[in-house]
Amino acid sequence: MVNIEEKFSDKVKSLEGSAIREMFKLMAKPEIISFAGGSPDSALFPNEELAEIAAEVLKENGPQALQYGITEGYVPLKEWVIDRLKTQGIISDADDTIIVSGGQQGIDLAAKSLLNAGDGVICEQPSFIGGLNCFRSYNAELYGVNVDDDGINTEELEDILKQHSNVKILYTIPTFQNPSGITMSIEKRKKVLELAEKYDFIIFEDNPYGELRFSGEEVPTLKSLDKNDRVVYFGSFSKILSPGMRIGFASAAPKLIQKMVICKQVQDVHTPVITQMMAYEFVTRYSIDEHIKKISKVYGEKCEYMMKLMDEKFPSCVKHTRPQGGLFLFCTMPDGIDSKELLKRAIDKNVAFVPGATTMIDDQKVYSCFRMNYSMASFEQIEKGINILAEVLKEAVGE
Repeated sequence: MVNIEEKFSDKVKSLEGSAIREMFKLMAKPEIISFAGGSPDSALFPNEELAEIAAEVLKENGPQALQYGITEGYVPLKEWVIDRLKTQGIISDADDTIIVSGGQQGIDLAAKSLLNAGDGVICEQPSFIGGLNCFRSYNAELYGVNVDDDGINTEELEDILKQHSNVKILYTIPTFQNPSGITMSIEKRKKVLELAEKYDFIIFEDNPYGELRFSGEEVPTLKSLDKNDRVVYFGSFSKILSPGMRIGFASAAPKLIQKMVICKQVQDVHTPVITQMMAYEFVTRYSIDEHIKKISKVYGEKCEYMMKLMDEKFPSCVKHTRPQGGLFLFCTMPDGIDSKELLKRAIDKNVAFVPGATTMIDDQKVYSCFRMNYSMASFEQIEKGINILAEVLKEAVGE
């Protein structure tokens, strides 16, 4: 019998499944309190409105909804996205946009269009596993830069740029970063753009959480500050409407978008027309801004409640970030405590989180940090889960 592992390509040989995806198996157990996922609260989905829209779309425009579509995206939705991004000051008439099957596909299409084996990609550390695995799959060299309380450490960033002339891309989630919840300051955003000009690299700005602000002041996107086509901007409907509809978008220089269109034709031809039509009908019939305001308020209340309990219950040596939006916060324990081992103890008590190793470039090392999600659990589950986790932490740190 053939040993299929010996046939794997170099692009995927070293890839491992996301530990976050593995967590979904645990979530199927009703007794598990999960702070591990990255999903929005399904109780906040506009189910009734979308059900009504879906029925109307199929009844009135069924042949179009169920037929092949244009790779660039369903035209009315694409035009709505472009108008919204222009109104927000994020893109200009010089940019082009493509509708993709979730923001993750946008990252992959852009990476495929730009990366050769051995090209350097600088990633925030910690970072999003989906982005890390995307770049790994193209045999890129990954370099990590630490994230400070106000975003990526720009001194470390420049040091790496001086050491490695192969850097082609910087991947960043500057607003409510996954997994830390940290937002990059305006000063650092300007510095990153300055370094991009000096060292000639492209910036991937991944912004699926940017509209989920529940406190603090807005910070301009990198894309809005970019005057030289350095930034490729990725957005998504997954966190503001529904992840299951698989609708995202990417905006960049037209020549790059054209290449991404060709790559998408190879991958999946087009994003499903029916879900694009549903999304368009929703955003034109209802106020997406009011919907975002409503869900952001709930996430803010959950985040505040979780942080309050952490401050009261967790050992004083365990620190956590204080997000102003998004879905995540990040906890740091004293050095030497393996968060993978801690997860095993927590799962034994029916609580789950994402261990820090999953979010790092070298995921085989020991990391004393972990990601917490506050969007999915109820207030009762947050209270119960934090109480349990506090006891596990106290045992781990010797309190």
